[in-house]
Amino acid sequence: MGDMSLEQVTENYYDVLKELGNIGAGNAMTALSQMLQCKVDMKVPQVRLLEFRDVGEVMGGEEQIMVGVFLGVEGDITGSMMFMVEEGSARHLIQKITMGMLPEGSEFEEMGLSAMKEVGNIITGAYLNSLSTLTNMKIYPTPPSVTVDMAGAILSVPASIFGIFGDKLLMIQSQFYDEVKLDGYFILIPDLESYEKILTSLGLPIV
Repeated sequence: MGDMSLEQVTENYYDVLKELGNIGAGNAMTALSQMLQCKVDMKVPQVRLLEFRDVGEVMGGEEQIMVGVFLGVEGDITGSMMFMVEEGSARHLIQKITMGMLPEGSEFEEMGLSAMKEVGNIITGAYLNSLSTLTNMKIYPTPPSVTVDMAGAILSVPASIFGIFGDKLLMIQSQFYDEVKLDGYFILIPDLESYEKILTSLGLPIV
């Protein structure tokens, strides 16, 4: 790939990455619907190329309290990925999963965090499965870690990893609905070599 930066790759193949985002979001909605045992609708996801410093603003400001599920990616490609959801949406999901066993307004205790890990696992798994199917590559997630904190603080973890490659990332914002609206943010951070593998497997030239 020579001296090509991640930013150039992402801009050149934005449409392809957008399509991956659309398919992944559709699979995530199906998986979430099965998990919650209720119908879940989804708006067309917004796929954006953002500078890291702007990501917090998109989520409602860097001080917005979010629940973030972070995990690594292994197999034929490597990197990391994150699923983030606003605190209120996370509580709604936990209420659904635990059949109301987590009291409204209570702290995120072990049961709640465990439930969010499971949500993160299912949603990130749906995205990775889409990528794996499209590229015919073996891709595995590592066990997830979950954090409840301000958006800026949660994003500082992938920012420190991602800073090696550039300052832009691909973020997929999905709005899911059951009786309430849930905003979920999915961030995929493959390393440069993995981007090359993804594009090659899709039959796209590396320029």
